[in-house]
Amino acid sequence: MKHTLLSVDEFTSRRQRFIEKMPKNSIALISAASEVTRSNDTEYPFCQNKNFYYLTGFSEPEAVLVLIRPGDEHDDNVQSILFCRDKDPLQEVWHGLRVGPKQAEIDYGFDQCFVLNELNDLIPQFINNKQQLLFCHGNVPRFDKQIFTWLETVKAGNRQGKKAPNIILDCTSIIEELRLIKSDNELSIMRKVNQISGGAHQRAMEKSAVGQFEYQIEAEILHEFARNGARHPAYSSIVAGGDNANILHYTDNDQILNDNELLLIDAGGELAGYAADITRTFPINGTFSEAQKTIYQLVLDAQELAINAIKPEMNFFKLNTLVGDFLTKELHHLGILKGELTQLINEKASKKYFIHGLGHWLGLDVHDVGDYQANDERQQLRSFEPGMVMTIEPGLYIPLSDIDVDKKWRGIGVRIEDNILVTDQGQENLTVNAPKSIIDIERLMSKH
Repeated sequence: MKHTLLSVDEFTSRRQRFIEKMPKNSIALISAASEVTRSNDTEYPFCQNKNFYYLTGFSEPEAVLVLIRPGDEHDDNVQSILFCRDKDPLQEVWHGLRVGPKQAEIDYGFDQCFVLNELNDLIPQFINNKQQLLFCHGNVPRFDKQIFTWLETVKAGNRQGKKAPNIILDCTSIIEELRLIKSDNELSIMRKVNQISGGAHQRAMEKSAVGQFEYQIEAEILHEFARNGARHPAYSSIVAGGDNANILHYTDNDQILNDNELLLIDAGGELAGYAADITRTFPINGTFSEAQKTIYQLVLDAQELAINAIKPEMNFFKLNTLVGDFLTKELHHLGILKGELTQLINEKASKKYFIHGLGHWLGLDVHDVGDYQANDERQQLRSFEPGMVMTIEPGLYIPLSDIDVDKKWRGIGVRIEDNILVTDQGQENLTVNAPKSIIDIERLMSKH
C-alpha cells in the first residue's frame, strides 16, 4: 500500500468497527480531499482528508468511500465500496501513477471498486431503499452538495418505487471517537515520528548560533524530518527568537538570532499521516542567563507536574487547575504576580502569562479530533482512557512591553511540549530524545 506504514487489515478493521456503529439499513458516504490550487496552475502538496484516510489508507484525491449496512440482522452482505480515478496513461505521464479500481480492490481490501465517472449512476442505486444516510457534514463542502443532488435523483423516481432515506445523520462524531483511541500500530508510528521530530529539535540546538536567521534553523529542522522519512512538517514550524516567542503562532521565521536571547521552536514532522507536536526553548548562545534559567525551570517543573499526574480517569480540567495553581504560586514568589496569594489563585492570575491551554489530543491531526466534554464554563471534563495521546505544553510569556515586571524578565518566552500516551498504569512520554533539562541542553550546545 502506498504512503502508509499500516497494514490493510488495520483499515478493514476500522471500516468494520464504523459499520457496526451505523444504523441498520443505512449507507455512509465519505469523500476524499481535492487538490488545492496554490497559484495559477500549481497546487499545494496534497493532504488527504483525515477521516477518509482513517477508514481507507487511500491517498489519491476525489475518491469516495461507500459503506453499507443491511437492514436484516441475518444479512451479512455488508459492503465496503471505493470510487477512484481510473488508470489513464496520458495523465499518469504528467502527474504520476494512479492505483486504479482493480488494484485498489486488491491492495486496500474493498468489496468493490468503481471509477469516478460511475458515481452519478451507481450512488443513487446504493441510496435507494436505505432508511438512513450518513455523511461527514462540512468535512468536504463540495461533496455535501453532491449528496443532496443524489438524494433528489432518488426522490424523482418515487413513482417508479424508489425511496430515498428519510433520516440524514452527521457521522463525524463516530469517526472522531474511533480516532481518539489509538491502536498499537498507530502508536508505533507515533513513537517513530516523535523520534524523528525529537532528533530535529536536537539538530536545531546543535546548529543554532548568534547571527543566524530563524529560517536557517527552520531549514535544519525540515532537513532532519525529510531525511528520516517524515517528508512534510505536520504544521507550519514556529522558530521564534527572543520576544517573537511571545507571539503564540509566530511563523514568519525571518528575524536574526541575537545573543543572550532564547529561541522557542514548535515543530513536528508527519509520518504516514500521523503528527508529532514538540516544543523546545533554549538559549541561542548555549547558556541560560539566571533569569532565563529561573523561568525555564518553572515551566519545566509545571510540565513534569502535569505529566506525572496523567492516568486513566484524570482530565484536562484537573490538570489545568493543578498547573495553574502551581504557576500562580511560583510567579507570586518571584514577584511577577503581586497581591494576596489566595485571591490570585482564585482569579487564576497565572493566565496573564500562561495564556493558552495545557494540551490537546494528538493523532492524524495536530489538534486532533475527539470530544473534550467541555461544560458551559469551558472546563474539559472528559476522563482520560488508555490509548489516548495528548500534548502537554505549559508556557510562560513575558513580552518586552510588560512594564509591570522587573526588566530582567522582559522578553522571555518559554514553552515546553511533549506528546503523552495514556496507559493502563499511567502514561508514556513519546518524546524521548529532545533534550529539555537545563544541564542536557547546555551540555549538547557546548559541544558545537
